[in-house]
Amino acid sequence: MVAIRVQQLLGGDRRTLAKAITLVESQLPVHQQQAQRLLSQLLLHTGKSLRLGISGTPGVGKSTFIEAFGQYLLDQGLRIAVLAVDPSSPIAGGSILGDKTRMEQLSREPNAYIRPSPAAGALGGVAQTTRESLLLCEAAGFDVVLVETVGVGQSEYQVANMVDFFLLLMQPNTGDELQGIKKGILELADAIVVNKADGNLASFAERDCGQYQQVLGLVTRTGFWQPKVVTCSALENRGIDRIWSMVVEYRDQARTQGEFDRKRAQQNTNWMMHLFEQELLTKAMGRPGFTEQQQDLKNQVATGRITPLVAARALLELK
Repeated sequence: MVAIRVQQLLGGDRRTLAKAITLVESQLPVHQQQAQRLLSQLLLHTGKSLRLGISGTPGVGKSTFIEAFGQYLLDQGLRIAVLAVDPSSPIAGGSILGDKTRMEQLSREPNAYIRPSPAAGALGGVAQTTRESLLLCEAAGFDVVLVETVGVGQSEYQVANMVDFFLLLMQPNTGDELQGIKKGILELADAIVVNKADGNLASFAERDCGQYQQVLGLVTRTGFWQPKVVTCSALENRGIDRIWSMVVEYRDQARTQGEFDRKRAQQNTNWMMHLFEQELLTKAMGRPGFTEQQQDLKNQVATGRITPLVAARALLELK
């Protein structure tokens, strides 16, 4: 058993928070049971943080942006937590350690907490326990929780379904900018930030900003919020204040219209069904002889003897 002192965690003790996150990430059944008991104790103390998702392709400057953005929030008197998720290498950990190194200044701040969250093969590059880690950060009293992941397509959907505001980082003048953004991602993004708007790239950033705004105008979205496109230079620390003002504007409007709580409730029920599907699959695969029968059905499908749907239903009926 892992001893987690609830009051210390609620008081914001970083070591206790780190132990708690390690507990929820553990795959040991006894640890999973203990983690769920801990989360049940903490639920009443969660939900008060602003959850912000940040995504973008490698090289867009996410770490530099998060450090600049985080420092700005600290200057506003806020406490921040960063959950960095990297799906690129479940074995070696990808760029997780690199992220912490690049956020060197932020990692030394007493009111900031940076935690790598290994995806370990989870769909979309978002750790299965990222949501639980987010709740723990909220219970520890952090005002803003940033969930950062590399842009690999599915990851944007996963992150957007656990945060209040989803921010997509782009870099200027990379070629085929508009072709590189999927329509589905545009429908998810609450804002596009063209980073690296400095030096020789400043004019390109402004040009791309206008193009992205035109494309967003063609995307059908329901609700109160019209996504915005802005530029910034995380390296020169310019435009960060405007981005935070935009996020606050969204939060205030969402709360006024009841969208804030409605969205979180929908995210919770979606996550419940996702976990149900995962548990159902785990239970099915744990049946005696499942692996052998599954392989036999795969062979029949591969050779065209039965259809995939018939095989799938046969798997469901295995006892």
